[in-house]
Amino acid sequence: MEANRQTLSEAEIELLKEGLKRSYKERFQMATRLYKIQQTMNKASIVHKPFISK
Repeated sequence: MEANRQTLSEAEIELLKEGLKRSYKERFQMATRLYKIQQTMNKASIVHKPFISK
């Protein structure tokens, strides 16, 4: 019974297989892209400007 709970679903297995197909270069590029997005979001500040200027 406990072994059944630890098995992965078909969708999870497919995702793992897709990940294994990717080369190190593709993984690096994806990680770099995510890192750049994270850096941009950390620097971002939200400024509210009303639509109507008085």
